[in-house]
Amino acid sequence: MLQFLRLLGIGGIGIIRMSGDKCFEILEKIFKPIKQENIENIKGYTMKYGHIVENEKIVDEVLVSYFKKPKSYTTENMCEINSHGGNVIVRKILEICLKNGAELAEPGEFTKRAFLNGRIDLLQAESVIDVINAKSEREAQTGIQQLEGALSKKINEIKNHIMEVMVNIEVSIDYPEYDVEEVTNQQIKEMISYVEKNLIQLEKTFDNGKIIREGIKIAIIGKPNAGKSSLLNAILQEDRAIVTEYEGTTRDTIEEFINLNGIPLKLIDTAGIREAKDEVEKIGIAKSKEIAKSADLVIAIIDATKNLTGEDLEILNFIKNKKSIILLNKMDLKCKINEEDEILKKYSNNILKISALNQKGLENLYNMITKMFNLNEINLDNEVIITNLRHKNLISKAIEATKTTKKSIEDNMTLDIISINIKYILEQLGNITGEFVSEEIINEIFARFCLGK
Repeated sequence: MLQFLRLLGIGGIGIIRMSGDKCFEILEKIFKPIKQENIENIKGYTMKYGHIVENEKIVDEVLVSYFKKPKSYTTENMCEINSHGGNVIVRKILEICLKNGAELAEPGEFTKRAFLNGRIDLLQAESVIDVINAKSEREAQTGIQQLEGALSKKINEIKNHIMEVMVNIEVSIDYPEYDVEEVTNQQIKEMISYVEKNLIQLEKTFDNGKIIREGIKIAIIGKPNAGKSSLLNAILQEDRAIVTEYEGTTRDTIEEFINLNGIPLKLIDTAGIREAKDEVEKIGIAKSKEIAKSADLVIAIIDATKNLTGEDLEILNFIKNKKSIILLNKMDLKCKINEEDEILKKYSNNILKISALNQKGLENLYNMITKMFNLNEINLDNEVIITNLRHKNLISKAIEATKTTKKSIEDNMTLDIISINIKYILEQLGNITGEFVSEEIINEIFARFCLGK
């Protein structure tokens, strides 16, 4: 069996992980512990101090962790060599492992082995990458919940409810001569109603799950010098964007993340929208409009010290049918526009005064975003949340199958026809947890993992 290794970045400590039947055999060739001990006598979840050697020459001083099957991440024999973290040392130890029979791991190889060996299901395996890529505490918490099996448990509960009825259906179809309890259409209807209700509840959590996983994409648009870059700097508490008295300083987009109530906000400062002065600015303005179209929220910032212009109205017209906030900037100066302006209310009900320069009014902005996206209502304590689009699509297919099943009952279809629709529901749920998923999908999922996880 191939041996797989993991190389973890650069730091004070480097870790090389090895897994497989010959893991300890290879380790014995290259590791000389201070206290020699037969591998059979070494307990799992223990560490030994010693040296990695090549041709009797010490390469590095290390600690080696032992994990014995089946109680390891992959359920196979595993070890982790904790070395000094310099590139030269880690690469040298990696080369020595390869020379002695190990092979490099593919991306996600360790988690894939854990899945294939039955330690975790596919849903839990996917949550590993969610935890690694988490951009906020809430996203990490959701990933941990799924890694611990919260969503898997819910899916399995639904599947078990289906199977209780499905077993009797199969017996009735295959062995009608046996004295088994007859499965009535009413029993199937009750089961399908339960399944549909629970799946719809799960599907509805995806909107919150999407916010937790991907965050809220916010485009900041406005005329040149309205205060877009100043707003970005004020929110970030740093001079991220160049701010000058000259118009058109921002020619391209600037993207940054912040956390609001544990939810990542992706802020995008865009080029000022006006009649372009040159080709470069024209490209920047076109890009600004494209970003605003795809944003979850558009913040239109207006210089409140000036009267509304045709360019302002063009920007406001752009946000008319989108989730938006109008910010009247420069409230610290004498303003010519306020929140009660009837023209502004035609374009958005969310209007605030701020001073980006003096960082005033930002708390009101955060509160408005929280309210608009119900961020305070996203509760991870007791709710199982769908964050993965693959899972959501499969649940949607299963819901459609429940409707088809109901229709087949209403049309007085035979049990064997009804059972086909019910099996399709089970198949979609099995695709989530990995029971029926194809090898192609499995490979695609694990290809997204970092090398060695």
